[in-house]
Amino acid sequence: MVVADIYSEVELTEDQLAEEREVYGGLADTMRSLNEASLRTTIPPAKVNDAIARLKEIDALLREEMIPDSFGVQVNKDGGVRAYGNAVVGMRNPIAVPLHTERSDDGRAWAKFHLNALYEGPPTLVHGGVSALIMDQVMGEAAAAGGRPGMTAYLTTHYRKPTPLGDLEASAWIDSTDGIKTIVKGQLGPVGGEPTIETEGLFIMPRWAREVISPSRFE
Repeated sequence: MVVADIYSEVELTEDQLAEEREVYGGLADTMRSLNEASLRTTIPPAKVNDAIARLKEIDALLREEMIPDSFGVQVNKDGGVRAYGNAVVGMRNPIAVPLHTERSDDGRAWAKFHLNALYEGPPTLVHGGVSALIMDQVMGEAAAAGGRPGMTAYLTTHYRKPTPLGDLEASAWIDSTDGIKTIVKGQLGPVGGEPTIETEGLFIMPRWAREVISPSRFE
């Protein structure tokens, strides 16, 4: 299996990419705002019914032309990756935060983000599954940043304290490696505060990645 079997290739200019971010990213941002408004609105039922009718018209408009299935992952001619459908970082996915991660080539990744009422578990607190979802993404990006891209084999999450909704930060780093196996650790919590969650995960490098990076390293 080679990279082409996993990622599809596209050729987009910088102007086209900028338009995507503005138009389709803008659509997703509007939907995210709509999702929160749908949860928190207190307008009377008659107005809600009016909104439903309008939204059905918009839904029909957007469904006039659609891709056949999931967005998948696409690689542009300059090597840029378009994971627009990703449930955590996807620019076009309205259920994504979306998370904007920063990375360093020593195997670290980190991000600051805001979780609103849509991500609630216990009252005023982040749902534990949402926290694990975010950490899985950040940890995977740390592994990839260190040249060790992999699929999650396990993810252990220690919930040290309740995580409040609001401004949060997450970070992850490569702890150790053994052949195709990479152990990544991470943490999540309020910005500038103590971590509320600590994680550890095992990431396994798939065969296609081993073949691209350096086969001899994993023999």
